[in-house]
Amino acid sequence: MSALVDVATARRGMAALVDEGLGDEEIQRAYAHAVWSTLVEPGDGVAGALIEALGVVRALELALSQTSERAATSEIGLDDRELRAGYARWQPRRGDAVSAFDAARRAGARLLTPDDAAWPVAVRDLGVHAPLCLWVRGDTGILRTPAAVALVGARAATAYGTHVASQIAAECAADGILVVSGAAYGIDGAAHRGALHAAGPTIAVLAGGVDRPYPAGHGDLISQIARSGTVIAEVPCGSAPTKWRFLARNRVIAALSGATVVVEAAQRSGALNTAYHAASLGRPLGAVPGPVTSAASAGCHRLMREADAVCVTGSADVRELLGYGPESDPIPGAEDAARTDGTTRIMDALSARTPRTTDEVARRSGFSPADAGGVLGLLELDGRVERAPTGWTRRSTASPPRLW
Repeated sequence: MSALVDVATARRGMAALVDEGLGDEEIQRAYAHAVWSTLVEPGDGVAGALIEALGVVRALELALSQTSERAATSEIGLDDRELRAGYARWQPRRGDAVSAFDAARRAGARLLTPDDAAWPVAVRDLGVHAPLCLWVRGDTGILRTPAAVALVGARAATAYGTHVASQIAAECAADGILVVSGAAYGIDGAAHRGALHAAGPTIAVLAGGVDRPYPAGHGDLISQIARSGTVIAEVPCGSAPTKWRFLARNRVIAALSGATVVVEAAQRSGALNTAYHAASLGRPLGAVPGPVTSAASAGCHRLMREADAVCVTGSADVRELLGYGPESDPIPGAEDAARTDGTTRIMDALSARTPRTTDEVARRSGFSPADAGGVLGLLELDGRVERAPTGWTRRSTASPPRLW
């Protein structure tokens, strides 16, 4: 057992943030991932290399104790200066975990780690700069949707840009394509609203904690996304959005998506940062053309000229970027991925090991107890959940319900 990451501490820290049925080693790893998220800034390559080489628990022990530096350096190929600089960055935050975890519980957030089945494997393409964990509000089930597009662009968008972003997002959502964006003013907000209007799934990737909707004017929009889609951040609850975190957030938007489309952007727009992250990952890149006289579209035209961005005018072009056929051909898995009814939220609130009461399922899923009970009853008839004397559990595989 770890001296610094003991099971009792891990279970206290992770209460209501992860599945209660996790084993000792699983809860230690989840706790270590969560603590790491409070120590580092997004994309810290030294932390990523340390964790990749030593495992998340042992790496955290070294980070907190600052021991065995030379042994660790030889294992991961970092020089002593890099590792010492990492320790110096991480130490001032070593007491931040408790307040961050409490803030997550108050916000109803959940922790998702690379050990979880819902972890979006696409972010692994970021290598040692991949997120160490994700803090989530909403439906984690859509994070592995097979067809996803990032629709991004300028905050200072024109009426043309917001109209096109909303229209393309709605068309994509209706086609079963997940819309990913950053919840900012302008193009991001229009993309999320378009997807929601079409009753399709959408993910908002925040630069600050999921308990701090930003911008404040999009608080209602972000809450709506959390109810019917997913709001995620790699920084812990309580974290403020900063310029660096916005730039780091963009790499996650690009990595989550099979393609990135810039709808409207000026020459120096931050949306171009997302586009170049997508290009560096080998993801297809698209741009929406605008009037040649519009400074708001100059960045899009630059991408088409210098970065081989494909001209995008509608969802058919997005399908092509993602490698799918004509609109008459359904996207594999899209029907299930696009479901936004209550069953996904209820299933996500259940454990396969630990029975949960109807009230607890309601709290975790965001339903009233009466509504949660109704959905649970239907799922029981489908054989997807099972009623125990102390509550409800999720079946690992669907099977016929017991009728006697």
